[in-house]
Amino acid sequence: MDLHNLKIAEGSRHLPKRVGQGIGSGMGKTSTRGQKGQGARQGRKVPVGFEGGQLPLYRRVPKHGFVNYGRVEYAVINLLDLEGFDDGVIVDCTALLAVGLIKNLNKPVKVLGDGELTKKLTVKLQGFSKTAKDAIEKAGGKAEVITLKEARVSLKKTLSEPVEGTEE
Repeated sequence: MDLHNLKIAEGSRHLPKRVGQGIGSGMGKTSTRGQKGQGARQGRKVPVGFEGGQLPLYRRVPKHGFVNYGRVEYAVINLLDLEGFDDGVIVDCTALLAVGLIKNLNKPVKVLGDGELTKKLTVKLQGFSKTAKDAIEKAGGKAEVITLKEARVSLKKTLSEPVEGTEE
C-alpha cells in the first residue's frame, strides 16, 4: 500500500447540516428547532445549568466544607536544593528557574528547612520557614523577603540584558 492508493473510507465524512434551506432540504421548515418555545426563538440565551425554572442541580446538591479563597499556595524548595549553588551566590527566582527548581513565576517561592546548608548564600525569595531562615543566617548568608512582583521585574530585566560574548 502506498500513499497514492489511500482512499477516504466511505461514510466517514459527512456534509454539514444545511438548515434554513426550506422543506425539501430534509431539515424542515423550522430548521431543526422544533415548534414554538424558548429554543425556537431567535437569539435565545439559556443560561448554563438552566432547567426551565426548576431548581438547578448545582443548587439542589448540598455543599460541604470550606474553601479559603485567600489561601496562598507556594512553590516549595528545601535547603537541600540550595546546597547545589556555589558559595557567595545570590539565589533568587531567576536562578531557581535557570536551574529548574521551579517551572514558572506563577506561585510565590518558599524555602523550608529540610536538610543542611553549608554555603554562604544571599537568598531573595517570597517566604522562609523559621528553621530555614535560621539555617541560612547560621551559614553566614542572608534571607531577604521580596515580593513576587519584584521577582518578575528582575527576571524581565535579566532576560532583556544582552548575553555576554555576543555583539549586536
